[in-house]
Amino acid sequence: MKVAFATQDLQRVDAHFGWAKNIAIYDIDQNGYDFIQTHTFEGDLQEDGNEDKLAPKLEAIRDCAILYVAAIGGSGAARVVAQKIHPVKVNQPEPIFDILDRLQDVLAGTPPPWLRKVMNKGEPRAFDFDEEANHD
Repeated sequence: MKVAFATQDLQRVDAHFGWAKNIAIYDIDQNGYDFIQTHTFEGDLQEDGNEDKLAPKLEAIRDCAILYVAAIGGSGAARVVAQKIHPVKVNQPEPIFDILDRLQDVLAGTPPPWLRKVMNKGEPRAFDFDEEANHD
């Protein structure tokens, strides 16, 4: 599963989604994680109300399951959730590798329901209707 991190310094989750200079993307599973790429953004990123600045960021994270941010505005959060991406707010700047280590541990154990749901992003839902039909 791919995870995105809003970061100014490429080391910590320390950025508001709309103001982030960088979005770092990692692929993670219970066995480990790998860096995929960094998307870098320029221009006046701190202009409130400028929804156009979100479009390239939303495109950059489109195939991610989780987005870690220091903060995110209401419309940005709504647009992230509409892409079936789970935003997670960190309360203070936190090293990306610490988050990845904790997330890997959770994946190796019993992930909570919200995490199991986002882990299946992009995969078709499977239903076994035959089993129900045999109970008539």
